[in-house]
Amino acid sequence: MLKKIGRLFVIKTKWEAYIIIYALALGCTARGSQYIVDYPGWFGKLMFLATTGAVFLAGAKIFDALAYERQAREAAEAVSAKAEN
Repeated sequence: MLKKIGRLFVIKTKWEAYIIIYALALGCTARGSQYIVDYPGWFGKLMFLATTGAVFLAGAKIFDALAYERQAREAAEAVSAKAEN
């Protein structure tokens, strides 16, 4: 039962990654707009850019991880297919 629940928290497809990144972007823009209110001027804008930049970095890392997992899965399947022959 715990494995079934645990699978809900694993990003398996690009579509799921897009949804997660969108949620991160919504949160970062809300937090960034609060920074602009709390810190008027250039520092608030800089903090807003930092929060959005963090989403870009996280999104890139998520996509890289998906690509790495796909390549590792394909390599494992190729090795198992070769071992069967």
